[in-house]
Amino acid sequence: MTDTLLHFHSLVTGYRRGRHTHVVGRALEGSLQAGCLTLLAGVNGAGKSTLLRTLCGMQPALGGSVEWLGQPLASYSARRLARTVAVVLTDRLQHTPLTAYETVALGRYPHTGLLGRLNADDRRAISEALDLTGATPLAGRMMGSLSDGERQRIAIAKALAQETPAIMMDEPTAWLDFPGRMALLRLLCTLAHQTGRAIVMSTHDLELTLPMADRLWLLEGTALTEGSPQQLAERGDIERLFGAPGLHFDAHSMRFTVQRAPSE
Repeated sequence: MTDTLLHFHSLVTGYRRGRHTHVVGRALEGSLQAGCLTLLAGVNGAGKSTLLRTLCGMQPALGGSVEWLGQPLASYSARRLARTVAVVLTDRLQHTPLTAYETVALGRYPHTGLLGRLNADDRRAISEALDLTGATPLAGRMMGSLSDGERQRIAIAKALAQETPAIMMDEPTAWLDFPGRMALLRLLCTLAHQTGRAIVMSTHDLELTLPMADRLWLLEGTALTEGSPQQLAERGDIERLFGAPGLHFDAHSMRFTVQRAPSE
């Protein structure tokens, strides 16, 4: 699938506090395609989380435009937006007096009636989300009893249960061990390619995630460079942003290598 779900133009991100404005990103341009796993990468402080929150309507843009499915973000009601994009943040679902199943069920709120009653379709979506994330054994446990990695699985299951065409995730692998990270990445690739979802995930773990990604957003505050990982690697954009003296990014292996100085 190549349908464009999201487009942002001349976007300015940041915060307003009283009379003061703090700009994080300027003149950002990008798009999001259905059926693709897109990585959002940048150095610490580049504004990755701020960009995700702005695109999802969780904080207002300072300028420019954001369009979902060809319609301005400002025209979306909260319910309609929740049927369009699901969000997974690293600072959510930490302390809730709910079971894991009840937490995942919250993802169905855009689809349930005013009373929030679950029907057979809702329960099916919840069960499938738990199964896909390997979290079914956790369903009956209280959220407060789960480890960081287990809570992250439940947060992702909640987003899957929401059944939106797009999912945005802020460092979803942060609390997972290596096998858990690989399993999650394979899951996200499968979901994007087989269901046509557009999935964005911010990451610091480039060497692990780049080989599985379809698209890459490189964020530098004043610019967002977009393309396939191979294209941006061959152009030198990845090495330019993340490289250091003696550190080279190889476009073939998608890995950083240390270039040793010749011995005297």
